[in-house]
Amino acid sequence: MTAELEGRSIIVTGAGRGIGAAMAMGLAAQGAKVTIADIDPDTAEETAEAIRSDGGVAVASQVNVTERDSVKEMIARTAEAHGGLDVIFNNAGIAQTKPFLSITEEDWRRVLDVNGLGVLICMQEAIHRFVDQGRGGKIINTASIAGKQGYEPLAHYCASKFGVVALTQAAARAFGAQQITANCICPGVVATEMWKVIDKGFKDEGLTSRENEAFESFSSGILLGRPSVADDLVGIARFLASPASDYMTGQSLVVDGGMVFV
Repeated sequence: MTAELEGRSIIVTGAGRGIGAAMAMGLAAQGAKVTIADIDPDTAEETAEAIRSDGGVAVASQVNVTERDSVKEMIARTAEAHGGLDVIFNNAGIAQTKPFLSITEEDWRRVLDVNGLGVLICMQEAIHRFVDQGRGGKIINTASIAGKQGYEPLAHYCASKFGVVALTQAAARAFGAQQITANCICPGVVATEMWKVIDKGFKDEGLTSRENEAFESFSSGILLGRPSVADDLVGIARFLASPASDYMTGQSLVVDGGMVFV
């Protein structure tokens, strides 16, 4: 275990599995004290236990990012367990595949509530904590290449991720004077449970004819020759959580193997 992040108190939402779990374990391996936050308490505890079994420091916290009281409780639990809060990764999110003309008001509200409002609430409450502590802090949001380009069967998901980029930039402008930075990570096609949901949605909507067809199609143009796995996001997560990124704010870093150039 290296000490690059030694003693830093870090929350990762949506960390029960997928990208969030990989990032949390990678951060803990460099000495961070991590809160594994997820709407599913069982997967949160499983990830936290895996970190502890490997000699790291982690607590689990159930959270619904769309409910402010739940977010406040998550941050308070983190501060109590780890002695404050230094970094928050707003990674929790959902996806839904729907043709553009089939998206309903209910679909829109569900996706935007989690991916947009949830990120806003977590950012706001973390900023309150950072300001009260008086020592700055780091916000890292998970956006997507879907926050850089619109994809028709995922229009409302794309809108939510464009929103994450906008929230990141707005917070960077608003709170830089308090030494609070805000950046986001834009993954591409990542082999996780979320992409299984997206792929199934393509098939269920009649947009593809077989399992994994959408995943394979989206992956076919990746310059590095393969789709991403969750561990591909660990390096950028460590960098953004570390002092090495202290002079960076308002940025959206695309980590997609070469799909989208911005």
